[in-house]
Amino acid sequence: MLLSLKGINVNYGKAEVVKNVSLEVGEGTITGLIGANGAGKSTILRAISGLIHIGTGEIWFNNQRIDGIANHAIVRRGLIQVPEGRKLFRYMSVSENIKMGAYLRRDTEGIRSDLEKVWQRFPILQERHNQRAETLSGGEQQMLAIARALMARPRLLLMDEPSLGLAPLMVERLVEAITDINRDGISVLLVEQNAGLAFSLTEQTYLLEVGKIVMEGKTKDLMNDEYVIKAFLGG
Repeated sequence: MLLSLKGINVNYGKAEVVKNVSLEVGEGTITGLIGANGAGKSTILRAISGLIHIGTGEIWFNNQRIDGIANHAIVRRGLIQVPEGRKLFRYMSVSENIKMGAYLRRDTEGIRSDLEKVWQRFPILQERHNQRAETLSGGEQQMLAIARALMARPRLLLMDEPSLGLAPLMVERLVEAITDINRDGISVLLVEQNAGLAFSLTEQTYLLEVGKIVMEGKTKDLMNDEYVIKAFLGG
């Protein structure tokens, strides 16, 4: 497995917000983690990225234990997060934001080559490379956040609510982008409230409620489960 969480717990003060969570992401796959707002999804991603400490449990990436090491060391290993809300540098240009994704790299030729790939993947960003990030639409800003992450040469992308606030047309483009990225061999852990979107992309899905994994399995099987249909698909 590329990523394995083994019984992790996360506390905020005395409150236990992630409770004995175990999940796996295989090499080259798109895995879903879905749940309502406040279920603990973003907390799990922050723990994987080394932005918060876990109480108990273990996190393994590419056969190495990573819980307890610094965020920048995790990024160097190819585990990159596209955060909820995009977290762009609003007053910097599109081009400057994208290049920030390569801030830990020193391979000038590789950076130049990867930038060209980003322009090819997101031509609208190349057209607007001199615009400030804050002037882009919500969908364009999401593409910019993904482009910035790709400049770090990820093996695994952690995507936190990428469809949040997007118009239906931009959601379609987002699906195309994620599919294309995965086709290039990049694994994805997709965190979403939009279960329909997640189910359309993923092979394996974990369902999170109040900090606990309540169901897991092949996405095609979960989509036909009566509880999942009622609780997550509005059936």
